[in-house]
Amino acid sequence: MKSKIVAAIVAVLALTSGVQAAPLNGLQPGDLFALQYAADPQIRADGRQVAYVRIGYDRMTDRARRFIWLVDTASGEQQPLAAGGSPRWSPAGDRLAFVAPDETGHPQLWVRWLASGAQAKLADLPSAPGGLAWSPDGKRIAFSMLVEDPPIKLGAALPRPEGAKWAEPLQVIAQLHYRQDGEGYLKAGHEQVFVMAADGGAPRQLTSGPFDAGEVTWGPDGRTLVFASGREKDAEHDPLASRIWSLDIGSGDLTPLTSLHGPSGEPAVSPDGRLIAWVGFEDQVKGYQNTQLWVMNRDGSGLRSLTAGFDRSLSHPRWAGDGKSIFVAYGDHGVTKVGRVDLAGHLETIAQNLGGSEPDRPYNGGSYSVSAAGWAAFTLGGSDHPADLGLARAGEVKRLTDLNGDLFADRILAKVEPLAVSSSADQRPIDAWIMTPPAFDPSRKYPLILEIHGGPFAAYGPSFASELQLYAAAGYVVVYANPRGSTSYGEAFADLIDKNYPSQDYDDLMSVVDAAVGKGFVDPGALYVTGGSGGGLLTAWIVGKTGRFRAAAAQKPVIDWTSEVLTVDVYSFMAKYWFGKMPWEDPDFYWRRSPLSLVGNVTTPTLVMVGEEDHRTPPSEAEQFFQALQLRSVPTVLVRVPGASHEGLADRPSQEAAEASAILAWFGRYRANSAP
Repeated sequence: MKSKIVAAIVAVLALTSGVQAAPLNGLQPGDLFALQYAADPQIRADGRQVAYVRIGYDRMTDRARRFIWLVDTASGEQQPLAAGGSPRWSPAGDRLAFVAPDETGHPQLWVRWLASGAQAKLADLPSAPGGLAWSPDGKRIAFSMLVEDPPIKLGAALPRPEGAKWAEPLQVIAQLHYRQDGEGYLKAGHEQVFVMAADGGAPRQLTSGPFDAGEVTWGPDGRTLVFASGREKDAEHDPLASRIWSLDIGSGDLTPLTSLHGPSGEPAVSPDGRLIAWVGFEDQVKGYQNTQLWVMNRDGSGLRSLTAGFDRSLSHPRWAGDGKSIFVAYGDHGVTKVGRVDLAGHLETIAQNLGGSEPDRPYNGGSYSVSAAGWAAFTLGGSDHPADLGLARAGEVKRLTDLNGDLFADRILAKVEPLAVSSSADQRPIDAWIMTPPAFDPSRKYPLILEIHGGPFAAYGPSFASELQLYAAAGYVVVYANPRGSTSYGEAFADLIDKNYPSQDYDDLMSVVDAAVGKGFVDPGALYVTGGSGGGLLTAWIVGKTGRFRAAAAQKPVIDWTSEVLTVDVYSFMAKYWFGKMPWEDPDFYWRRSPLSLVGNVTTPTLVMVGEEDHRTPPSEAEQFFQALQLRSVPTVLVRVPGASHEGLADRPSQEAAEASAILAWFGRYRANSAP
């Protein structure tokens, strides 16, 4: 049986789609190794330089490589600095702390002196440091790091003869959250706060106990740290509960500053130390809830939300240098923006179209930082390029990099345009985008691929997407959308699928297809559908509801909500917030939302794909669907991606190329005769 399955997968991978792209006409699979994009821009306090992480790919190792570059904001001149990530400027701008592997391959904390070019590893840390933060005087660096718990032992091991090769010892797991997608099985322990001298020495642990600490920020006096942590009893079963805490570095005393029932995070202390800004919400136990911007006095009094009337989620608060306003990031209609909120709650947009950190899909996202003078460095996105580096200053936006200019000079990319859609369910407007192939001829009829985003509480937008560009280069029109449940449209729109997923999001997506067909250049007899994660779930749901698609590819799908909730890496969150009950409390409710309940209706040939190390929608989900389709004699193949996690399904360029090729090959097997 195993050999037959392998042979079937190999046969699918060997197929051709039947759609030939002209030379250099569109993104080519080999181009995936040449793509570069910007991440984590950090502007110096005086605004004259930006340190950012340039991410590219090594063709020989088939993996991403990260290098820190410096950009002069006046001239745009760039220079490489060091391998690594997480660059953070010292207050005086004379040094840069960052994280990079040492000669053993373990991530360590480094500091680079800009004037001399010298750099040093500050200590041999047992775990990777995160959340680097310089003290106001530049003499210390605070960070968080995993501190492992002592292993749990049950029983006694037999004495092993010298030189004997025995099996590895038993591993005993006692924590609820014991594995994480992208990391695998976790070491038992918790993220604790540390501080150490900026010129090296022994790190000092400041927190302890069975609680995780979030990113820290310093008070301007240099004597206190402020951070978020869920330190309530049984915090493991209440994953969103957290408070803002103040830590006295000298005594180690901890003081809670907030008491909201819900998440409180990303604290930022004002330049004069009087106020603390942070983001969070009062938990209403809904699938989606807007994260508001809050401020309070330094002692936790005077708590108030600045954005209770603003129907968007806010994140990454950063104080302006004068302490009179706070910069934030937020999503709006699929586009990530940077705004400035004054202390009266008025919001002004500073920059928009931040580039996401996943160039394979058009998710909104991005990152930014601000200088003391209020200049914002940010990842600048676009539908025709991955994230570059942008600078917003005095109302103007300047593009500082063009990382893929040489590559794209020899490529004609698919054009991305908005598509107007009204849902057949309730005439609600649905944002959508349509991609037309290179050398597009509107007088011809093209096959169409509906691409569905995951989440489900996420959003696509007019951003670069390498895998969708590969689909378009193969001769397909590609359409994608933000159906109900998507973020960046307000809390009510997202919560239309609260305890109700999937539901009328299906109608939204069918209306998107209808609108694309209505353009006149799409062949209604050559429709295909794919998506990953939540998009894989909806793909499986769609083929159980309709036979209008010639073929489908369900990537890393959820198939049975009961088995998903009990095998996913975020157990308590999904059951509590997406269903409100455990599977054994209402099994029928779980079943009605499971694509497996519709498998008896499926006639559409469906490829099923999943990463072998996926801990978010484990391989058992994909295997259930594949096996059910096999038992019903519906054409299907199972594609397993070796070593790939859920979020990292397309992290390696060779795998992204192979995955796109397999999907196009599967669709090509079921091409309509009328397609070009």
